[in-house]
Amino acid sequence: MIQLVAAIVASYLLGSIPAAYLAGKSRGIDLRKHGSGNLGATNVIRVLGTKIGLLVFAFDMAKGALPVALFPRWVTAAPPPVSDPIAIGILCGIAAIVGHVRPVYLKFGRGGKGVATAAGVFLALAPVQTTLALLIFAVVLLSSGFVSLGSLTSAAVLPILLGVTVGVRSPLFAISVVVALFVFWTHRANIVRLRNGEEHRFGKAGKPAKRPAATLAISLVIVLAVAIAARLA
Repeated sequence: MIQLVAAIVASYLLGSIPAAYLAGKSRGIDLRKHGSGNLGATNVIRVLGTKIGLLVFAFDMAKGALPVALFPRWVTAAPPPVSDPIAIGILCGIAAIVGHVRPVYLKFGRGGKGVATAAGVFLALAPVQTTLALLIFAVVLLSSGFVSLGSLTSAAVLPILLGVTVGVRSPLFAISVVVALFVFWTHRANIVRLRNGEEHRFGKAGKPAKRPAATLAISLVIVLAVAIAARLA
């Protein structure tokens, strides 16, 4: 049990590393006071540029994936059900996401919205399904221009993919639903702006998306992803 607690605490501490904040500070900027004020990769790209933003995104994913992939191996003496590697991975993943959203190093202040870290967590837990969800995220982003819409869509689709492949009774499906609800909650302001047509568009400001093409592309990719998942079931 001590090993499990240590793994969860270590996951939280790793998830708490505020890559976006550190990237901003390296340029003499507090990202909490610029752009959207969010300590996520999207705001880093908006304020500091694409290269730094992609590095932050990769780091945020890694701090979600590494605890899930590595820490369960260290927990060997815990009694069931916490001796299950999947259960331990889920607990470590949740701790990493919480750390990203409320980092201890920033006195539990607001961090990022947890999408990249959650993607890393599920990439370690369910790599095929998560890769399909990331593909959907990319298509939605490129076709609509909205990062938030891509995040919301992929968060909503991942439980469907997991339900088709591993079943709705799997703990992976259950935690994916919880994380999806959490993502929607952290994006509640974005949802309001999307409904009002006021959401920030990724790329050229004011450039409208081609809605028919975007809708068709998104629909086709989602159908394709579900079909692939069904074949893997």
